[in-house]
Amino acid sequence: MPDVIRPPRAQFLRNDVIRGGMDLLLFAHKSHLNHSDKELAKLGLGRAHHRCLYFVARQPDLSVAQLLALLGVTKQSLGRVLSVLVERDLIRQRQGDKDRRQRLLRLSPAGEALEQRLFADLRENMSRAYAASGEEAVLGYWTMMQNLMSAEAQQQFATFHAISGPGGAN
Repeated sequence: MPDVIRPPRAQFLRNDVIRGGMDLLLFAHKSHLNHSDKELAKLGLGRAHHRCLYFVARQPDLSVAQLLALLGVTKQSLGRVLSVLVERDLIRQRQGDKDRRQRLLRLSPAGEALEQRLFADLRENMSRAYAASGEEAVLGYWTMMQNLMSAEAQQQFATFHAISGPGGAN
């Protein structure tokens, strides 16, 4: 593995360093999700399906409205993705206990197995990166990622984490 490239000290607000940070974010995102993308492609699924599986795994009985808010997509987009996942029996829907109009989502056993297979590779990659970087860098990563979020996204993250906890349902 190549040496870690570090930005120049006290010059981290320069455009070239900020663009370099964006480059890092985009290259890391692509590389981190590469294995999952390949697994999903074999099934005719994509990242949108993966994101749904991930959030429903983290919070069983997540409502469609909550998932819409987390993903920030249109009802129509989510409807297309969910219909495929429901049709393939990866996600199951049921009516809410108090509000029958509410649709609650939960992974089926097949959905759980797929999400766990996908997460295993992501977990291994995150663990490797965390271990190679050290605790101080991981704390910095968590801080920086939250500071990249809008105030609304920070609130969603805090609420989601309070409900699902750091480890979530899985």
